[in-house]
Amino acid sequence: MNRLDVAPDVPAPAVTPDVMFALLGAAHALEDRIEAHLASVGLSMSKLGVLTQLVEAGRPLALSELAARLSCVRSNMTQLVDRLEGDGLVRRVDDPNDRRSVLAMVTDLGEERQGKGARELANVRDAFVESLPAGDREAFSRILAALQ
Repeated sequence: MNRLDVAPDVPAPAVTPDVMFALLGAAHALEDRIEAHLASVGLSMSKLGVLTQLVEAGRPLALSELAARLSCVRSNMTQLVDRLEGDGLVRRVDDPNDRRSVLAMVTDLGEERQGKGARELANVRDAFVESLPAGDREAFSRILAALQ
């Protein structure tokens, strides 16, 4: 007997989604949405992260400090700052306290772009929160906290 021959009154077996992979899929979809919104202002999550650190610090930062703040290796930070510098969003300046060190400083254009990126990120966040039924938001937050 094949699947089509099953009597209509016999319930189909329950399909239990793999919650872990469903969560990963949802996270990737949300990340894609964020990246698309940031791309509309010429940024990526990585670039916005560096610009935000520089804007919030209110001073130039060593690349090693940026790497530590963003939990990435210094070589990746060097490449990222290269791209930001190429976009005119950051410039390198000499460290007045250590001639061997170079600092990253956000430019006026970088500050402007960081503001636009932060607004885009807020728009995605707000849309995401609104997509959750009000009664489920608190439960969802508790579930996510339990996973960490």
